[in-house]
Amino acid sequence: MMTHFLNLFPSDPRCALLVIDMQYDFMPGGALAVAEGDALVPLINRLGALFRNVVITQDWHPAGHISFAASHAGRAPFDSITLPYGPQTLWPEHCVQGTHGAALHADLAIDHAQLVLRKGCNAGIDSYSAFVEADRITQTGLAGYLKERGIDSVFVVGLALDFCVAWSALDARAAGFNTWIVADACKAIDLNGSLDKAWKDLQAAGVVRIESTDLSA
Repeated sequence: MMTHFLNLFPSDPRCALLVIDMQYDFMPGGALAVAEGDALVPLINRLGALFRNVVITQDWHPAGHISFAASHAGRAPFDSITLPYGPQTLWPEHCVQGTHGAALHADLAIDHAQLVLRKGCNAGIDSYSAFVEADRITQTGLAGYLKERGIDSVFVVGLALDFCVAWSALDARAAGFNTWIVADACKAIDLNGSLDKAWKDLQAAGVVRIESTDLSA
């Protein structure tokens, strides 16, 4: 029954595809590469064509961002520290505003996307989620944008599944959206068990895991 429903769903005006962080720094050879991340581009393009409503996110950090290991003396990438808003994994410098690494993949071809949402712009707060920054207070405005357009259901794809994709999906559910993750249209970093934890958290929150074959025009 669910599969039949999904086969009718993408073109519904109440639905949106969220394409998360398909940027060069997350591709093989990038500063924070996700294995085979570039292989997702053709699939995400095909999925994008099924949806009337598409939002693309773009990690967009100022130089010296608080999440960069280089911003903390004596710290290395993937160390964990505590910031005023809570635990923070430190990352290699990535997706710095205006750099090639921050650019969306040139082959991403979803020209009818209505919004490119830049996140992580606040120098003192990290932002994995497309909805709420890492302080869990600062809103990006995406929830209001979607709701004002009558959208109540979102499908999430992109990079990285265990960080920005998962956080976006969890926050979508918390904001009241029906939420699906298209598993084969995502890739993960899997840092210290982060992928397994993400799937457990997503399941507990009511985010539904599907495959791209569950969706059709």
